Amino acid sequence: MIALRSPKELDKMRKSGSVLAAIVEKLVDMVQEGITTAELDAEAERLMKDNGAVSASKGYHGYPAHICTSVNEEIVHGIPGPRKLKPGDIVSIDVCVQVDSFFADMARTVPVGEIDGEKKQLVATAREALEAGIKQAMPGNRLYDISHAIEETARRSGFSVVRRFTGHGIGREMHEEPKIPNYGKAHTGPKILQGMTFAIEAMLNAGTHRAVILDDDWTAVTNDERPSAHFEDTIAVTREGPEVFTCLRNKP
Repeated sequence: MIALRSPKELDKMRKSGSVLAAIVEKLVDMVQEGITTAELDAEAERLMKDNGAVSASKGYHGYPAHICTSVNEEIVHGIPGPRKLKPGDIVSIDVCVQVDSFFADMARTVPVGEIDGEKKQLVATAREALEAGIKQAMPGNRLYDISHAIEETARRSGFSVVRRFTGHGIGREMHEEPKIPNYGKAHTGPKILQGMTFAIEAMLNAGTHRAVILDDDWTAVTNDERPSAHFEDTIAVTREGPEVFTCLRNKP
C-alpha cells in the first residue's frame, strides 16, 4: 500500500526536507582535497544536532555512521572513515534524517577538484536522470514512468543504471512502499496519485550495472571498478506536479 499524505503531513515533510538540504549544502561545500570522509560524517552529526534532526542511518541494521560517503567506484553505503579525498575523486554524499517524526532522504555526487571527462559526463548525466525521473511524478502517470525516464537518460549517454538498489516511498519511515527501480517499462506500475511522497534515486555506473558488497557488509562497489554517481531527492506529488522538498540553493 502506498501512503497518501495529508496537507499537515506534507508540511512536516517540507520542514524535514528543508533541514536536510541545509545540512547537505554545507557538506557539499566542505568537499576538497585532503578532507576525510570521517570529517564529513562528524560535521553532519554536529549539523543534525544543531537543527533538531536525527540520522536515519546511524544504527540502521548496525550501520555505524550518520551519513554514507561513496567514493569513485563505490555505488552506495560507503562508510565514512580515514580515507582522504584527492583531486580527481568523486564522492557521493547520501544523507537521511528524521525531523518531527518525518523523514527526508537526499544524495549528491561531488567532484574533488578537476575530474576526468568520463566522471564529468557521468555526474552530469546522473543529475539529468534524477530530474527526468522527478518530472514523471505527475498525478495519473504510472510509477515506472519515473524508472523508464531515469534508464533512458542513462542509456542515451552510454551509462548503465544500478539494479540492485532502488528509490522508495518515504514519510513516517525511511523506507516505505513502493520501491522505485532505476529501470522499467513506461506506462506500467501503480498509478501515481496526489499526496504520494517518494525518494527518487538516480544511480548510474560508467560500466556494468553489477555490484559487489565489500567485506564491511555495507559498501557496494561496481563489479568492474569503474565510477558510479548518485543523485536523490525527496518529493511529493501535488495537483500541479512534483514538489521537491530537498532543494539546494544555487547548486545541483
